Amino acid sequence: MIVVVIPAYNESTRVAAAVGDAACFSDHIVVVDDCSTDETAHVAKTAGATVLRHVINRGQGAALQTGMDFALQALGADVVVHFDADGQMRGDEIPMMVKPIVDGDADVVLGSRFLGSPAKDMPVIRKILVRLGTVFTMVLSGIRVTDTHNGFRAFSRKAAGDIRISLDRMAHASEIIDLVKTKRFRFVERPVTITYSAETLRKGQSTIKALLTAKDILKKKVVG
Repeated sequence: MIVVVIPAYNESTRVAAAVGDAACFSDHIVVVDDCSTDETAHVAKTAGATVLRHVINRGQGAALQTGMDFALQALGADVVVHFDADGQMRGDEIPMMVKPIVDGDADVVLGSRFLGSPAKDMPVIRKILVRLGTVFTMVLSGIRVTDTHNGFRAFSRKAAGDIRISLDRMAHASEIIDLVKTKRFRFVERPVTITYSAETLRKGQSTIKALLTAKDILKKKVVG
């Protein structure tokens, strides 16, 4: 069973499309509403997703962990896919992402904006931040990937069960890469299409947020 986990915060205008897109290429959709102040939960449920809701806003990392736990324990997922609620990702790329796992060739599949065609309408400053984040993660974790902060990922049942995200907010992306290395999961990268719009860029990673993310990662490394 392929279960797609979608973290969502105030995505009432876009989450239905994301659910519908992912549902065409998976067996079950789980949306984790991270205490939205709009109708995200209602819209996602109406679109056909199972909806879990945080009573306080905890961040994307925490939402993904909640969704993975439910996918494994309540649904018996064989493969868990991380997918965004904002419409930047393409559901028809899910089969390509899960294939290495289904074929037994990998435990984790990481999407990359820098393999294949370039990310559509990705601003230069965003590209620089992502590249710097990738170098930062490589230096700290010793693992070479082309796109650390890409939210499109797939995990085998074992990998999803062994990964415990402790960094609730955006630093979880680097933490996942670190766990892939320390737990010696077999991983591959696959080129994925990420489409940007003015609205998604406003909600995305700013320079200040990037610095705060780096601080969280360093704190995790030093303090544990």
